[in-house]
Amino acid sequence: MENKERTMKVASAFAPGHITGFFQICDEPEDPLLKGSRGSGASIALGVHTKVLAEPADQSSFTVSLDGKVTRDAVVSENVLGKMLRRLEQPHRVVVEHRLETPLGAGFGSSGGGAITLALALNRALGLGMSYIESARIAHVAEIECKTGLGTVFAATKGGFGVLFKPGAPGIGRALKYEHGEDLSVVYLHFGPISTREALTNPELRRKINELGGRFVDEISHDLTPRRFMELSRRFTDHIGIATPRLRTVLDRAQASGIPCTMAMFGEVAFSLVYCEEAEGIAEFMRGAAPGHEVRIAQIDDRGARLT
Repeated sequence: MENKERTMKVASAFAPGHITGFFQICDEPEDPLLKGSRGSGASIALGVHTKVLAEPADQSSFTVSLDGKVTRDAVVSENVLGKMLRRLEQPHRVVVEHRLETPLGAGFGSSGGGAITLALALNRALGLGMSYIESARIAHVAEIECKTGLGTVFAATKGGFGVLFKPGAPGIGRALKYEHGEDLSVVYLHFGPISTREALTNPELRRKINELGGRFVDEISHDLTPRRFMELSRRFTDHIGIATPRLRTVLDRAQASGIPCTMAMFGEVAFSLVYCEEAEGIAEFMRGAAPGHEVRIAQIDDRGARLT
């Protein structure tokens, strides 16, 4: 027992949640490192915490838990595990513990956050000696292969409020970042999840997304402000037309009250990116617009995914 305790390796990482206002799908290249998206959004201080415990074993095995419950649905995490365990000469038993601070499947980049935190923590725990970018690229490819996201891992590595204007994996894609992220907050109202996989494979929805997404990325790249971001995001939401009736009601009430508000891509979530002093008033509006549903204020996370 003492020997096992001595050889058990532990590492932890955190990735900010990321909420997207609009984007363009850029998945034509065959190389998954070149696939991705162009888009604009913000990373928040609520996200994914991942802890990895690893020890040598007679044969490789792993378990993944989400918020304390073992799950067999963590397809992105399993993809990352498979890629990284193959790099080892000796079999290992790995235990992965994901803990979410944001709703699952609701447009907060949980799968990408889980992938990048797992890659960073596994690299440390297993002593693989990979760089930050190498670890992040494994996470990016896992998300692409599982069709759970396009630019989420890249966004998680950057943090802050910004625009990804060149698609691709970390180290390939390029982004601009708003310089005063500490002045901003995201206020969100959560109703429920929307399947990213289904959205990204729906031909009609893909067409609508790319009709406006690329042009809006170009526009925000020249005027990266919260106000412009919210204007373009709301126009994008209206154009693609997938807001549910109750979400649409909140968005219309917000517009009538002069409150910037749009839909998270992809989640049944209304959100506002505003200056910190405006946040509480908007949260109060959202609580009144949808009593009984979760409303939270989150600060911007400017640091991005990291070991903890």
